[in-house]
Amino acid sequence: MAEAELATIARPYARAAFSYALDQDQGLQAWSKMLALLAAASSEKIVQEALDDPMLSGTEEAKLLIAVLGDELSEAAQNFVTVLSGYGRIELLPNIVGMFELLKANHEKTMDVEVTSAFEVTDSEKTTLSEALQKMLQREINLQTSVDPSLLGGVVIKAEDTVIDDSVRGKLQKLSNALV
Repeated sequence: MAEAELATIARPYARAAFSYALDQDQGLQAWSKMLALLAAASSEKIVQEALDDPMLSGTEEAKLLIAVLGDELSEAAQNFVTVLSGYGRIELLPNIVGMFELLKANHEKTMDVEVTSAFEVTDSEKTTLSEALQKMLQREINLQTSVDPSLLGGVVIKAEDTVIDDSVRGKLQKLSNALV
């Protein structure tokens, strides 16, 4: 299935989980954790192989996944898994998690930003960058940095679906494409 189709199918499930989590005390954090665990478990090769068994019914798939996670899932999360498996939607868990986290971030007015630099980013540079992004995006910024020497210089900033490539490698690639 195409990624756009998966997103369309996963969206109502993510919204339902988000809506339910909003109504619970500490629900967003709890559901975020549970959904991440579900997605991780369902993505494990051995679990995927078990879930792909054509002899398993939807109820048996749900029981298997619930058994893998044990006490990590609330009763409501177990019901969520049962509904997903009943409609053959267990494979959508990674998509559901991504959409849930976006809804959560929008609700909390936070944004995860990943900065990849050719060199180590100092604490003062992180602070300056976080403050600038916070003003520009009107959100709390959760900044993650990494080093990629292949960039040669500059940075690549990723925030949700926005990518700002101000690296030397990126500029050279654009120049190369323009010359071809």
